[in-house]
Amino acid sequence: MTHYEKRAAEILAGMTDKEKVGQVFLAHCPDGGGREIFAEYQFGGVLAFAREFEKRTPEEARALFAGQNGVSKLPLLVAVDEEGGTVVRVSKFEQYRKERFPSPKELFAAGGWRGIAGDTREKCALLRSVGINYNLAPVCDYSLDETAFISKRVFGRSAEETARFISSVVRTMKKEKIACSLKHFPGYGGNSDTHLDMACDVRPFGAFEKEDLLPFIAGIRAGAHSVMVAHNIVNCIDPEYPASLSVPVHKLLRETLGFRGVIITDSLTMNAIRHFTNGADPCVRALLCGNDMLITASTTKGADAVYEALKSGELPREVLDRAVTNVLIMKQKIGILR
Repeated sequence: MTHYEKRAAEILAGMTDKEKVGQVFLAHCPDGGGREIFAEYQFGGVLAFAREFEKRTPEEARALFAGQNGVSKLPLLVAVDEEGGTVVRVSKFEQYRKERFPSPKELFAAGGWRGIAGDTREKCALLRSVGINYNLAPVCDYSLDETAFISKRVFGRSAEETARFISSVVRTMKKEKIACSLKHFPGYGGNSDTHLDMACDVRPFGAFEKEDLLPFIAGIRAGAHSVMVAHNIVNCIDPEYPASLSVPVHKLLRETLGFRGVIITDSLTMNAIRHFTNGADPCVRALLCGNDMLITASTTKGADAVYEALKSGELPREVLDRAVTNVLIMKQKIGILR
C-alpha cells in the first residue's frame, strides 16, 4: 500500500455514507455559488463554465471558489475545460487574458514543439491564480478529418505526434500541480456530437490500436491524473452501451492499458445518454461500470439516487469506496489534500 493509499484509507474511515457519495461528483457550479448545497452534499469538486468568469474579476472568481471550499470538509477539485481554441472558459474574457489560449493546432503552427510546454505552464499559472486546480484537458482524440465534429479541438497530426503532444502537456501539468484529464476515451474519431445525440463508431479494434489509443497510452505513461470517458458507442468494444456506461470499455482502460487514476464521465446529462437510462438517473450505472467521478447538471438528483442505491444494496459499498479512494488519491497528488 502506497502512502497515498494509506492516507486515503484513513480519511475514508472517518467519512459518512453521504460524504462518500458527495466525493464522487464534480458538481456544476450553481448560480450564485451555492454554498448551502456544497455544505449539505460535500461534493468532491465543482465544474465551472464561462458564465462563472464572464462578469467577474479574477479576484471575484477566486472568492467564489474559496466560498465553496470554505464549507467543504475536504478540499474541492475546482475544474474547467480550458483546452485552448474553441473550448475555453477563462481566457475567453479579456480580464483574464488578452487573447484566448490557442488551439493545439494553432499552438503547434506558431511555435512547434518548443511552444507546447510554455503554453501549458502559462495556462496552469492562470488557472491557479483564480483558484482552479483541475483542467479537463488535454484532448487526446485523433482525427485528420477537417469535417469531423472534434476537428477544431484535436492536435491534427499523426497519432504518434499526437501522443508526443499529450505526453508533453501531461508531464508539464504534473509539475505545475494542476490535475489533468485525458479525453475522450477510447477516442472520438470522426463521430458526431454526442451533446446532441448518440454516435456509433463502427471501426475495427485494429484502428484504435494503431491510432486512437496511442495518445491515451502516452498520457497514462506520463502520469495522467484522470481519464474522461466518451458517450459514443464503440462497436468493436461494446455494441450495446456508450463508452461511459460500458464495462468492457472500463476493463480496457484499467486492465489492458493499466490506468490506475480517476476515471471520470463526460456530462451524464448529454442527449446521447438519454437513450440508455429509460428515465432513470444514470449515475448509479456509471459507478457500477467503473467510473470514479461523475459530471451531471442534475447533481443533487444524482447524489440522492446514488445514496438510495447504496442503502438498498444496488450499489455495493466496495464500489463506492473504490471510487472515493481514487478521488482522494488524486487530491493528494496535486497537493490540495494532506
